[in-house]
Amino acid sequence: MLLSWLNKCSKKPQLQKNKHPILQPLSCLFVSIKGMSKDRMIEIRRQNCNPMTMKVTYYKKPVFIHQGYMQWLWDVDGRRYLDLFAGVATVSVGHCHPKVTAAAEQQLKKLWHTTSIYVYPTLHEYCEKLASHFPDPLKVIYLTNSGSESNDLAILMARLHTGNNDIITLRGSYHGGSPQTIGLTSNAAYKYPTMCPDVFRGPWGGSHCRDSPVQTIRECTCAQGHCMANEQYIAQLKETFATSVPNRIAAFFGEPIQGVGGAVQYPKNYLKDAYKLVRERGGICVADEVQTGFGRTGSHFWGFQGHDVIPDMVTMAKGIGNGFPMGAVVTTPEIAASFAKGLHFNTFGGNPLACAVASSVLDTIREDDTQQNSLRVGTYLMTELAKLRDKYEIIGDVRGKGLQIGVEMVRDKASRDPLPPEAMAEIFEDVKDMGVLIGKGAIYGQTFRIKPPMCITKEDVDFFMAVFDKSVRNYMERR
Repeated sequence: MLLSWLNKCSKKPQLQKNKHPILQPLSCLFVSIKGMSKDRMIEIRRQNCNPMTMKVTYYKKPVFIHQGYMQWLWDVDGRRYLDLFAGVATVSVGHCHPKVTAAAEQQLKKLWHTTSIYVYPTLHEYCEKLASHFPDPLKVIYLTNSGSESNDLAILMARLHTGNNDIITLRGSYHGGSPQTIGLTSNAAYKYPTMCPDVFRGPWGGSHCRDSPVQTIRECTCAQGHCMANEQYIAQLKETFATSVPNRIAAFFGEPIQGVGGAVQYPKNYLKDAYKLVRERGGICVADEVQTGFGRTGSHFWGFQGHDVIPDMVTMAKGIGNGFPMGAVVTTPEIAASFAKGLHFNTFGGNPLACAVASSVLDTIREDDTQQNSLRVGTYLMTELAKLRDKYEIIGDVRGKGLQIGVEMVRDKASRDPLPPEAMAEIFEDVKDMGVLIGKGAIYGQTFRIKPPMCITKEDVDFFMAVFDKSVRNYMERR
């Protein structure tokens, strides 16, 4: 079966109107490239590009991407890959989606750039459209250029509004790479990190804790409607407030599902209880929806809605523009009024081209039923992955919602010790060599991250499952 899939996916689909490429006669969509050699690109990457690009070049044999369409990518040699990482959970509706591409082309012919000093239709049309996706009182929108910039702005707004300075985050969190947001993450010097309520790897957890079609393999003795793990993690948060944090704080930043942290999910009522504690200390609650927003979790448009909370501020980026550089902060009129006491201006935030693209993304999510597809296909994928978890000792946990999925790899299920980096790299490389791109994450790099464009199909899932099964089996046989 796998061989037939690989043969099929080494070819290139020809696009016919209103047809999905995988359902069409497989001919030639790929546009050949003649230009710089691979060796020359790597040489330039080493000599002229930001040195960090070499550190984040995932593979032993790098992938040289040339072209994309929907859930597919092609390298410079014309080999096709099923993209299950979406440029780090960024391509929401599909690479070069025809509707979004058309909207960008139309705007490019009309007006590339002006600023919010002037009044232009695309800015106001988009702000109205985005605001309609939020409950009251979240109706005031600031447009930015990235997730880091959005979280930077949210920190500043929180401090000005509350008059307090200190920020609370969770271990394993990631909120950006700017000098200020890097201080919120688990990967550098950060502010008051509280214990991550991870019901698989943490000290407490059971088989009914999280809002996911797949639960942990840990035993649970909790009565119906009662979660001991949540009580323990909230007790730890209270301890942090009592011993390590000033009496008044500015904000709590939390991802509804951790992204870089490895799709970690909290006990069902954790965010609701945490928000209450934060507000008692004068802080505002910020939902970082950079990876979970725009229907990716399937059950809701925003990840925070799955926790039955309403934050004071929501930050977003990535899927907002389907890969176009854009971000946003959405907040309440009250917080916006506090911020208006000073002057805030952003040259590129909300420029006409960005707004046209982002507006088309919202339309496409609705017209293509993207959120429902994320729920349907994501649930199917997690259910199939759970079967592999039961089959292999080194697959410790499968978790997530919709198409925000993590597969945590372990030495064995009893110890839950992370699978070593060299073992992760072997499986990772094998999956790539068989035509699928996935990501890695978590504190020890032990979790495979699956966050594809939300247009993938169950047929795509079947292909990935065959590849992943084969890759894990290959590793087990070598071991």
